[in-house]
Amino acid sequence: MKSFYLTDAGKVRSHNEDSVTIIKNNNGEFLLIVADGMGGHRAGEIASSLAVTHLGTRFKNMSSIGSKMDAANWLNDNVSEINQSILEYAQTHEDSKGLGTTLVLALLTKDYLIFGNIGDSSGFVLKNGKLHKMTKDHTLVNLLVESGNLTADEAKNHPKKNVLMKALGASEKCELDMMDVDTEVDGILLCSDGLTNMLTVEQIEKVLNEDISIEEMVKKLIRKCNMRGGTDNISIAYLEMKSGWES
Repeated sequence: MKSFYLTDAGKVRSHNEDSVTIIKNNNGEFLLIVADGMGGHRAGEIASSLAVTHLGTRFKNMSSIGSKMDAANWLNDNVSEINQSILEYAQTHEDSKGLGTTLVLALLTKDYLIFGNIGDSSGFVLKNGKLHKMTKDHTLVNLLVESGNLTADEAKNHPKKNVLMKALGASEKCELDMMDVDTEVDGILLCSDGLTNMLTVEQIEKVLNEDISIEEMVKKLIRKCNMRGGTDNISIAYLEMKSGWES
């Protein structure tokens, strides 16, 4: 099992508000996290870093996450703590109006795989060469698509495609959407919308199926985004499972 993560500011933004990590705990379980921050005066990077650091530190020091129910409770409790921390930071820093972050994560043990998300950062699995999206974007446009008021094609270039309906730090309560996913997959991919807004699923899938190292896959995806303009920060966390759990 191999993993690699990387974040890049892109070609347009003056700084990077994304945060990303992959943590392996004492029991060999994996937690992948990507957060895409937002807010004034570089507050976005504070929110995303707070989320990733909080979850990563807590997970790394655990002997084991436990059962699937234990994991779900642990994730909900920690996300609630992060949300309160972001709200408190915004209240005590006048230049942090609108402070918040998206969050997407994947928790892998020998027995189960859980995806969780808030906002529009995405989680995918690669299986039999095909990339499948596991998360649902919490955006105004996606809500309009689901209600039948907008087609998928119309949504792609909609002027309000980045308007979030849900984010950490946006309200007093913010619950993580969780998905229980089959562990029989070849890879797990998390990313900020800096990747999915620049490359199609098919283009990402093509790179992940190339006979190159996992590090080069991630770097190549970021290069492709920047070659197309790099209009946003780009963050990717990828775990390759083809080589098996024990490797």
